[in-house]
Amino acid sequence: MSRPESGSSFGPRINDRIRITPVRLIDETGTMIGVVETDEARRLAMVAGLDLVEIAPDVRPPVCKIMDFGKYKYEQAKKDKQGRRTKTFEMKEVRLGRSMKVDPHDVEIRVQQARRFLLDGHKVQIVASYKGREMAHKEIGAAKLNDAIAKLVDLARLDSPPRFNGKRLSAMLSPDRARIDAYKRKHPTPKPATSKSGKAATAKTATDSAAAQDVATLPTGESAVKTPKKTSKPKKVVASDAGAARAASTKADA
Repeated sequence: MSRPESGSSFGPRINDRIRITPVRLIDETGTMIGVVETDEARRLAMVAGLDLVEIAPDVRPPVCKIMDFGKYKYEQAKKDKQGRRTKTFEMKEVRLGRSMKVDPHDVEIRVQQARRFLLDGHKVQIVASYKGREMAHKEIGAAKLNDAIAKLVDLARLDSPPRFNGKRLSAMLSPDRARIDAYKRKHPTPKPATSKSGKAATAKTATDSAAAQDVATLPTGESAVKTPKKTSKPKKVVASDAGAARAASTKADA
């Protein structure tokens, strides 16, 4: 049984740090024992070779459980780490701009942006704004907003239909997991293209492999391909000065 963590205010109280009595006890198998004195609960934990851990301190009597506290802390730390890794989703706002002046191409750009947000699991609020006398032609912004929604229903569900809030017309969409999964199956993410350097390295590796297969190895370990000997160039004979003089003298006598 581990010793109590003296002087620490973090985590649940265990063993001798549990001062209140009685407690409602749960044994190591999860069975509810009932209300017992704290000393008796500690004794049962010691007999089991485990710890007495206070798991619900705010109720009366507090609930304590017999368990391996070291293992309990490890599992809690593991759960906390996994929780931090969980991706957080949030609401994204996509603004179509001024209802009277926004260009259709700009609307398409905003729709593609909203699609990316939905594929990542975020909620999307699409907003069309009005200014001054544009409020007299609300149907123009409403038509553009409805057109954007129609292009997103293959990935999302409409949580809130278009409605006015002052001079803003907005609608809320949430990602639909089933529709998104179907979309991803039809449009798988393409693999990244291999760079030129990667292609060159792959070609060089293939060439080296082919060359290695062409070279056979003898039983002694020597290569069967012999290196050709270098061909020596014919030496140029240069007559000595004495020989040249004798040849000239003989020619003169003749």
